[in-house]
Amino acid sequence: MNGANTEMSNPEHFYIDGRWVPGEGSATLAVIDPSTEKAYAEIALGSVTDIDKAVMAARKAFAAFAGTSRHERMELLEAIIAEYEKRQDEMAEVISREMGAPINLARRAQAAAGREHLSQALAALRNYTFETHINNVLVTREPIGVCGFITPWNWPMNQIACKVGPALATGCTMVLKPSEVAPMSALLFSEIMHAAGVPAGVYNMVNGDGATAGDALSRHPEVDMVSFTGSTRAGILVAKAAADTVKRVHQELGGKSPNILLDDADFEQAVTRGVLGCFGNTGQSCNAPTRLLVPADRQAEVIEIAARVAATVSVGDPRSAQTTMGPVVSALQFERIQRLIEVGIAEGATLVAGGLGRPEGLETGYYVRPTIFADVDNQMSIARDEIFGPVLSILPYRSEEEAVAIANDTVYGLSSYVTSSDIERARGLARSIRAGMVHINGAPIDSAAPFGGYRQSGNGREGGVFGFEDFLEVKSIFGHGRS
Repeated sequence: MNGANTEMSNPEHFYIDGRWVPGEGSATLAVIDPSTEKAYAEIALGSVTDIDKAVMAARKAFAAFAGTSRHERMELLEAIIAEYEKRQDEMAEVISREMGAPINLARRAQAAAGREHLSQALAALRNYTFETHINNVLVTREPIGVCGFITPWNWPMNQIACKVGPALATGCTMVLKPSEVAPMSALLFSEIMHAAGVPAGVYNMVNGDGATAGDALSRHPEVDMVSFTGSTRAGILVAKAAADTVKRVHQELGGKSPNILLDDADFEQAVTRGVLGCFGNTGQSCNAPTRLLVPADRQAEVIEIAARVAATVSVGDPRSAQTTMGPVVSALQFERIQRLIEVGIAEGATLVAGGLGRPEGLETGYYVRPTIFADVDNQMSIARDEIFGPVLSILPYRSEEEAVAIANDTVYGLSSYVTSSDIERARGLARSIRAGMVHINGAPIDSAAPFGGYRQSGNGREGGVFGFEDFLEVKSIFGHGRS
């Protein structure tokens, strides 16, 4: 499988039908380095016409690509992974600069996640059952068609690869609209796709904002499914735009994940893990453990440990190997976090660490102080709203039943965390939590397992074989018989 040419991209071009092409309009947007607050690149913003061109290229390519064999698609994924590996270090640097992740995190997790999801798609494809028999009926799973992807800035490669990988594996074609806040990684990814020889039209990428490009992609009649990752507010708009054409909509949205420490837990270890988990990626993760639920009679002990851990967080230049927490992504995000910290103070929560303003010595850059509140009631704004920053709320509970009630008292239901020295007790509690994921005793994410949530955290799942389902239609052929 070979691409159309060897031309490489620049930020003011889109990748459509195997070529780098200029946009139809003249609108551009500066790309800001959040550590300096200065622009370092400029991207073109796609119009409705640009989206239409990309969608129609994907539509033209669909029939041929849908007809490729499992082996051909495996070879293509292998080629993409090989090209990705060549540029993985570069990808880490690009992500670190565009959204502020510390370089060590960008290398270890951000860029690595892209390769991992592509590899999981390849692994799932090897043995995936596309056809089964029920009596005299052949039940076959076929690619859904043209897919529209709208991805966020907080884990850019994670979210691009966990959509693109399964789409390619199942025989779909696609148009990617990455976040305009952190678009440079998507441009690099498009170069990787081109170098790997993805057939023209199978993968297309148009930069743009949500109101224009995202909306056009969501409502386009030639798009068969749209997969969106981002805020619940924006996800609702995507679903409404998609409704008129009755296309499939997959959403991975917000979260306000509870982290329950039972009274038999190792508090030094569990609180440390919980604080650092909340502050990881500067709190800009939908599955971050932002509500720490602790026995009321041990809250003082938890506060002491949490404050001590917060003091060890090194906030600063994301390019420094010593930095463990970089800036948040934008001025808009910085101001939102500051407002919610202010609300937390006004509502009567006890400020344990951090607070308003930038850390000392960091006057430039969107840096936020690692902040911890205690004595938080679950009706407070800081316990209910997804802050998407390094802000941890400590909520006391008086019984295991109350802990579960607090954990489930949210419009979200993405992830959750339980720590106990009694594994059976932890397992029982895990089953009581209304969330798509539960981590017991610090168990890490497994990218082969389904990722997704309940209620306003979205619908559908990503990861491994579970990530294939939204890209497939199921057909019953009656009277087919067995071959």
